[in-house]
Amino acid sequence: MLRILGSQKRLCRGVNRRDVLNIGSCGLGALTLSQLLGEPTAQAKAVQRAATFGQAKRVILLYLAGAASQLETFDPKPDAAAEVRGEHKAIQTAIPTVRISEHLPQTARIMDRLTLIRSMTHDNNNHSNVFTLTGHPAVDFQSETHPLDTRHHPFFGSVLDYLAERRSPDALSPGIPRNLALPFRFSKFNPLFQRSGPYGGFLGRGYDPVYTEFDGEAKREVERVGVFGVGSTKEKDPFVSVKPELKFSVSGAAQQQPGLTLDRLNKRKSLLGQLESQRRTVEESQAIASLSRHQQMAWSLLRSQEIREALDISREPMSRRERYGMNLFGQAVLAGRRLLEAGGRVVSIFWDEYKVVNTAWDTHFNLYKRLNNELLPGLDSALSALIIDLEERGLLDETLVLVLTEHGRTPKIIERAKTPGRDHWSNAYCNLLSGAGLNPGQVLGSSDSQAGYVQNNPVSPMDVLATMYHLVGIDEHTTIPGRAGRPMPLVANGRVLHELLNS
Repeated sequence: MLRILGSQKRLCRGVNRRDVLNIGSCGLGALTLSQLLGEPTAQAKAVQRAATFGQAKRVILLYLAGAASQLETFDPKPDAAAEVRGEHKAIQTAIPTVRISEHLPQTARIMDRLTLIRSMTHDNNNHSNVFTLTGHPAVDFQSETHPLDTRHHPFFGSVLDYLAERRSPDALSPGIPRNLALPFRFSKFNPLFQRSGPYGGFLGRGYDPVYTEFDGEAKREVERVGVFGVGSTKEKDPFVSVKPELKFSVSGAAQQQPGLTLDRLNKRKSLLGQLESQRRTVEESQAIASLSRHQQMAWSLLRSQEIREALDISREPMSRRERYGMNLFGQAVLAGRRLLEAGGRVVSIFWDEYKVVNTAWDTHFNLYKRLNNELLPGLDSALSALIIDLEERGLLDETLVLVLTEHGRTPKIIERAKTPGRDHWSNAYCNLLSGAGLNPGQVLGSSDSQAGYVQNNPVSPMDVLATMYHLVGIDEHTTIPGRAGRPMPLVANGRVLHELLNS
């Protein structure tokens, strides 16, 4: 294995720079010292690519919708001015040179299993879920709140589902769908508008994730600042706390389009034959074929004992459930781990807004009250429990864990509605990765003294998704048929982050 990144320069296993003359044992040929300590050669890159290509057999996404603050999570600036550093202290982690928020103590203890990117950056500064989850920016601002806009590129889970189906057409409706999402359809409880991102896009509704529903009751009310800072309200939010009786389920009917009955689906399937006989456009045929696929998936889910058992978190010891956190996000992450074990390929858990706009990780208001009492404890428990669980079960080496958010928050705290907050900021923020194919315990890139701008190694959401495609065994230059059948790239212009890979 060749590993040259920062101060950790290793050749094969445990070999350091002094052993460079023995590099031949790694099978890389006669490389010079300058080559080894500089830009990897094409030969070295090829070896690295082969070592990690396809190592991830499954993917689990933890999505922090609303945009998590880099300063209060994984890039604190304890020496900055008070209006920048905020109230949190920075604590030591399992990586001696890395500090994170004091409200993530359990995550701090497992940082040596994680890969931290501190140099995420892009130009889409208003809840860019489409860009983050598809690798292509939204067509226009309005389309960010129109999830069924067929101009959107598909969610990466939908792409993986589509490509798997092309390879194995007979495996259309497995007992555990390849593309699952919890705890409910993205943005379902937003009172004003629906946000785009995790949908089938131009591949059609048949490639939307299979979303679960949840049946559970929040344990207590919390204060919420009203819409856009006007007034205040109280809400029982299950992402804060939830009673143990919580259940997740998937029904065939839940996966249909709004207002689309199975009878109507059957009629549309018949319509497909008529359209094909009349040789309508490719785009129309693809759309109706997607509806047929949706129907088949619905019938399969109605019969699936596997998914019902996987979603039954009551089968888990209460002690384990409590480690994940007795809130909707933590319990959904636990269910996600069970789905992976049962055969799920891509499982996504969304920490989403619930009945009030500017909630989840969109901390324009009540910044520290919400971070300290809701957001950071919930993330800390769920993430640390998931990583340890996957590791103990021997699954981490073949599972890619993605902890993503769409952008960061402003370097300076803003007082609004008599509460502190941070607004949108996409110039510098953080993502976390772990598991299959990654060399753990690394930090890629850095921001300036205020966590406002990237200092080195800028990384785009396109790069993260290109790396994900590489790790699941799909060349990032693969194309899929877009609208009217025109070939479209998986990501707009991303590169595989080879410097993070374990080789």
